[in-house]
Amino acid sequence: MYKKILVPHAGTPAGDKALKHAVHIAKFDSSEILVLHVVEQLQRPPTFALSGSESKALIKEFKKAAQQSVINSQKEMRKRIEHYKSQNIKISHKVVIGYPDEVITKYVKNQKFDLIVMAKRRKLSGIKKLLSLGSVSRKIVEIGKCPVLLIDA
Repeated sequence: MYKKILVPHAGTPAGDKALKHAVHIAKFDSSEILVLHVVEQLQRPPTFALSGSESKALIKEFKKAAQQSVINSQKEMRKRIEHYKSQNIKISHKVVIGYPDEVITKYVKNQKFDLIVMAKRRKLSGIKKLLSLGSVSRKIVEIGKCPVLLIDA
């Protein structure tokens, strides 16, 4: 029933919990799992007050930090999925730089997933609930072209 499962993972214990649920489902359906981690795209600092060489140096350092963040995230995701690979689960990971809601929705729209399993924020009430309307999980549910399983964090 679910041949291809997407697990957006923020590198948190809540993401690990969602991954465990996806693996459980995958065992029954011989599903393939893609764990997608998005390294938050940092806003480039304003460089208008710097000289040309200072500006170039700052931008270079900025790019270097982003690349290092991707490398660290890849190592971290690899550790998380190694355990499941040893259980003969078809699982892979991808680390992308961007804004989580944009990257994940792009993947959902462009790939053919049968199920999305992801963590959601804890239950909120009052004004906090209103402020969370732009949450990643909410956006995925709204645009999802397949079932979305939200795991309580």
